Order: sequence, then C-alpha cells, then structure tokens
Amino acid sequence: MVKLGNQFSDIGKQREKQHLNWDDARIFLAIAREGTLSSASKALKLGIATTSRRLERLEDALGIRLFTRDQLGFKLTDEGSALISHAEALEQAGYAFGTATRGNNESVMGHIRLATAQGLADYLIIPALPALMESHPNLTIEIVTSVSTVNLHRRDADMALRMVRPERGNVSIRRLGELGFGLYASKHYLQRKTSYDPSSTFEHDDFIGWSETQQHLPAAQWLERTLRGKPCRLTTTSMSAQISAAEAGIGMAVLPHFIAQPKDLVCVESDIGCNQPIWLAIHSDLAQSRRIRAVAEFLSSLVIEHDKLLSS
Repeated sequence: MVKLGNQFSDIGKQREKQHLNWDDARIFLAIAREGTLSSASKALKLGIATTSRRLERLEDALGIRLFTRDQLGFKLTDEGSALISHAEALEQAGYAFGTATRGNNESVMGHIRLATAQGLADYLIIPALPALMESHPNLTIEIVTSVSTVNLHRRDADMALRMVRPERGNVSIRRLGELGFGLYASKHYLQRKTSYDPSSTFEHDDFIGWSETQQHLPAAQWLERTLRGKPCRLTTTSMSAQISAAEAGIGMAVLPHFIAQPKDLVCVESDIGCNQPIWLAIHSDLAQSRRIRAVAEFLSSLVIEHDKLLSS
C-alpha cells in the first residue's frame, strides 16, 4: 500500500498542514470517469455539495488542480492524468483488502472504460459480455462508441479495440486480427435497379455514405474515389444508420462482412480494398492491472475465435 500511494504521499508532504484522506481518491476517480459532478455524485450515492467539497479537500491536500472546469464538465489536467493509475491502484488494493478471503475470480474488480467502434460493440463485444460479467461479478464496464479516435494517454479510456493504430502516447499495442468490408445492397434495391452491372462504374446507382466529419474513414474514402464527385443519396453518422438504410433499399453501402451477411443483404463486391486491422491498445500504466488483463484476454480470445467471420 505504501508503494502504491507514493506519488500521492510525496505531494501530500509538501502540504503538511493539510490532511490527505485516502478515500477521497474514490471521489477523484468517479469525477474522472463520469465527467460531471452530478453524474459522479449519483454513482457515489453522495450529494453534489459533498462530492465537490471532498474534491476540493483532495486538491488542497495534494497542492494541485486535478481538473479544469467548464460548461461541459470536468476535464483532467496533466497532473490529474498522471495520478489516475495511482488512484486506481489504491482502488484495486481497497477491493482486494475487503475480499481477501474470496475466490480468485472475485479478485478481478473495478471499473473499465473501453473505447471501440459501434459495429464491434453492437455485434461482437456486447453479445459476448454475459460470460465475462458472470465470471467477474465485481467488474463494471463502460463502453464508449465513436468513429473518432480516443486519446488513451489523456485517459479518455483505459483501453481501446479499434481499427486505427495509435501513433503516440504511453500505450501498449497489439494487432488481433482484421475486419473485412464489402459493398452491400438489399435484394429490393438490386431488383429495382434493373440496369445494375457489376462491371460498371456505378454511374446510375445510389449510395449510402458518411457525413463530412467521417471522411477519414476508409469506407468514405473508397466512395469518394468511386463516385468521383457524385453525391451520395444519403449520408449518416453511424454504422447502425448505414445498415438500416441499406436494408431499406435506399442504396448500396460499404459494410463489415460479419454485420452485413446475417442481415440478408447481397454482397455486390466482396473485396474493395477497405479491410482494416483490429488493434487492442492499453494504457501502459494499466497493463499489469488484473481487471485490465481479464478484459484484454476476453477481447483477444473473442477476435481470434471469430477471425474468419470478421475478415471475410
């Protein structure tokens, strides 16, 4: 315990007149995870005033600002980000102290924030989560889905399963597999487009594309090259909307094979050069955490088990 709290202790010695309450690290973690005082207070089952007062007490004891405050909520400062792993170590030690006599599975405890793509979350990860949660009843998971890249170094998440390889930051990275994409359309759409010709340049076809903010995606870039300036009939900001639009017969969409095939959509082109590697990225400070290792092993096994389904 002394070693786990060294960084908190060293800073605290600089403020000898202030009392450092170790339980306030729990307040710090809740605000960092929730982003607002109200949400953190609800998670902690404390009043907002109490939560705010205990955060101020912790900051006074440490002699630093842990968060910046704005209209959107609380964002970690650099000093706050540096202390997250130490606070989580205290949290884990507290759980372990209280349950030292329980079984090994119950020693996997705490909260994990996992960033991933919506398609992977909805169709791969969440359906498999019951087994993980049954094995580790004291583990809580928050899944953040977005097409934008999270910053693990800034602790936007603890770990990420994404198709974009982090280029910098204090992270451990492992390639788990590949996600295959193809061009899909509904049977109704293809029947309506009687002039459809697979060898054509899609001059008379309708497409479902991504909005302007998602133009960095390989699917959006393929559409841009293929359509050569022709606008998509419909643009969306989410994978679920893309799938719904394709099923409705609005047009053709670039979709992951493992999502589109069970939807009774027709694969118009199976290899369009949009396949993407699947990366598992973990904040290096957390790599040895028991809860992180448990979820990392779960995700690795999941991707490997479904390798053929995901890639083609």
